[in-house]
Amino acid sequence: MEPHRTLDDIDSLVIPFEDNRLVADLLGEYDAHVAVLEDRLGVEMVVHGNVVTVSGARHDCEIAKTVLECLYGRLEAGESIGPGDIDGAIRHVQATPVGHDKPAKNGASHADGRNEAQIRTRKRLITGRTPMQSTYMKALESTDLVFATGPAGTGKTYLAVAFAAACLERGVADRLILSRPAVEAGERLGFLPGDMREKVDPYLRPLYDALYDVLPAERVVRDLDNGVIEIAPLAFMRGRTLSNAIVILDEAQNCSPMQIKMFLTRLGENSKMVVTGDPTQVDLPKGEHSGLVEAIDLLNGISGIGHVAFTRADVVRHDLVSKIVEAYEKNG
Repeated sequence: MEPHRTLDDIDSLVIPFEDNRLVADLLGEYDAHVAVLEDRLGVEMVVHGNVVTVSGARHDCEIAKTVLECLYGRLEAGESIGPGDIDGAIRHVQATPVGHDKPAKNGASHADGRNEAQIRTRKRLITGRTPMQSTYMKALESTDLVFATGPAGTGKTYLAVAFAAACLERGVADRLILSRPAVEAGERLGFLPGDMREKVDPYLRPLYDALYDVLPAERVVRDLDNGVIEIAPLAFMRGRTLSNAIVILDEAQNCSPMQIKMFLTRLGENSKMVVTGDPTQVDLPKGEHSGLVEAIDLLNGISGIGHVAFTRADVVRHDLVSKIVEAYEKNG
């Protein structure tokens, strides 16, 4: 049963906008964005031309107003928005403590650091869809070694690849090195057909998918051919020094403690390293321990090393993914 509301709790806000064309983009095709706001916040919205009226609980109306104004500002800046951006803006505004300033309308960095962070590549502008995603994106920029842990669908790998791609385009890094342990703990790559790239491609498919989403396909192919983007199987990393590079280790929960140590000590000058994984999805043979959690505990508190821990509240895939994660957490 919903809590009883007094007349003082009910509000109606009238929000005018200047550009009718931008208002159409703000509301979405067939008012799809309006439907997301109404569903998430429990408000009612009526549109008359370039004026939006929001009715409902006062607090929820204020959130809806702030979300609309922030997203309108992003449209004014030339960005495009979709239903996922609506949901992301709601999450950021809801995370804003009562009495604090509202997030900046254009999504740029705000003095208090609470609003959406962004990563820009030539092909795409990626905006944080949860406060923790924004924290992660800022950590990637400011920290040389970042651990990102949490369930599937939280953007751990995708945002790391997007950040690396942006660094390549800005000339901040010379190379992008992608690594991911084979599901088999011993990395028995010799049993797979083909050359080295063909052997590890099945394990690195999620990284490729992210690359092709944030960079033009011809750029990805060219950089793979000339070694700017390098596929480096974890088993073959020993003895290397990785300088002037962005280095990503994905699915790190499937690394042994010695493998994690070996990988982390490859970090060279002017490089950044990102280690992602989900400690609840370890695929190592029974009796073998994951080195990811151990590494995070051992290195906790060291300057220059960050850890961003995502939860099911940060899942940004299909709505069902969050519910699936929740069900398994309850059962586990």
